Amino acid sequence: MEEAMIFALRYPIGKYQTHEVWSEKLKDQYIGNIADLPYLIDLNTKDITKEQLAYLYRPEGWSINEVVHHLVDSHMNAFIRFKLALTEDNPVIKPYDEAAFVKLGDCHPDSFEDAKTILNHLHKKWVALLASMTMEDFQRTYFHPESGKKFTLEYVLGLYSWHCLHHLAHIKQALDKKYA
Repeated sequence: MEEAMIFALRYPIGKYQTHEVWSEKLKDQYIGNIADLPYLIDLNTKDITKEQLAYLYRPEGWSINEVVHHLVDSHMNAFIRFKLALTEDNPVIKPYDEAAFVKLGDCHPDSFEDAKTILNHLHKKWVALLASMTMEDFQRTYFHPESGKKFTLEYVLGLYSWHCLHHLAHIKQALDKKYA
């Protein structure tokens, strides 16, 4: 498979690009994307079969089941990172091995509906936190030891808004392409 095709399958909405101007409108748009994700995943996987849960979004990519379990793991970590950054001065966050996490026993297809339920409730809590934050709160930071960089919550909010849309596109792509 050619390199451009692999890139398009891996990043169906493109790679994350940070915004140029931070605004209340952009903040609300990003929070809206996070708020909408559980509903959109449910809409796209409402009558999904076990066979379809195994569809990959690209050859050698994750299955629909793994993508949804990954979203739960990733967004749990993001939620905690926001809380740490809001209560500590530039805390060092804990990285984790995403690929290893989705191979653990809690990510079994039999727990797919549970993962969607967790994602739904987690996003309600996360959106409540985000909506309570001031524009200044989004300038708070955390330090990521793998990249050696400090990230503002403004940047991270945009990243996770993109992350929602990115993986939603993976689910739709898997259902359309039916890679197995």
